[in-house]
Amino acid sequence: MSEPGTEIDINSKLAEILTQVQTLNKRVSYLEETIKLLSDVDRYGNLQQLLIAGKFKEADEETTRVILEAVNRTRDNLKPDDMSKFPCSTLRVIDRLWCDYSQNRFGLSIQLSIYLEIGGNLDTLRSQDVAMLEKYGDRVGWRKNGQWQGDNYPNWDFSLSAPIGCFPAIWWKSPYGLKMANFCFMRLISCNLA
Repeated sequence: MSEPGTEIDINSKLAEILTQVQTLNKRVSYLEETIKLLSDVDRYGNLQQLLIAGKFKEADEETTRVILEAVNRTRDNLKPDDMSKFPCSTLRVIDRLWCDYSQNRFGLSIQLSIYLEIGGNLDTLRSQDVAMLEKYGDRVGWRKNGQWQGDNYPNWDFSLSAPIGCFPAIWWKSPYGLKMANFCFMRLISCNLA
């Protein structure tokens, strides 16, 4: 039998160790992403240079190219199911680049955080809750006056003054419509980008 208070001390030490392990895992992931980024200049170098230069429209288009190349697809044959298998490492590198060079205004993790903040979750994604995606679109500037702004894309604000979470944007547009957005958000959740 243990002495009174000993069990509490052990539990608090275990909790502390678990927190330290989680912190170390995050650092290891960050280092792995950095190594991947540095070693895969062909894939991410152009995106990084565009983001450094603040050319967000071109970076948005390059993001789509990187995403399609990663799964060997074109815009027309990228299916929602492809997103459920999309490499998390690629999404993390893309996210990190966008976050790093936009003062944390843009990026996949920013987009996912906004979706979760407005009440979205796995249940709303599984049920393909259109109202939730419309609310999200309103929040990040993809919708105005109740209308999706995809056709107006060339006239968007491609500066740091654009709504938080606005970019990357064009890769979300798909022949599968909002179904693709649901699958994309589900993959971001499963890749722990929140």
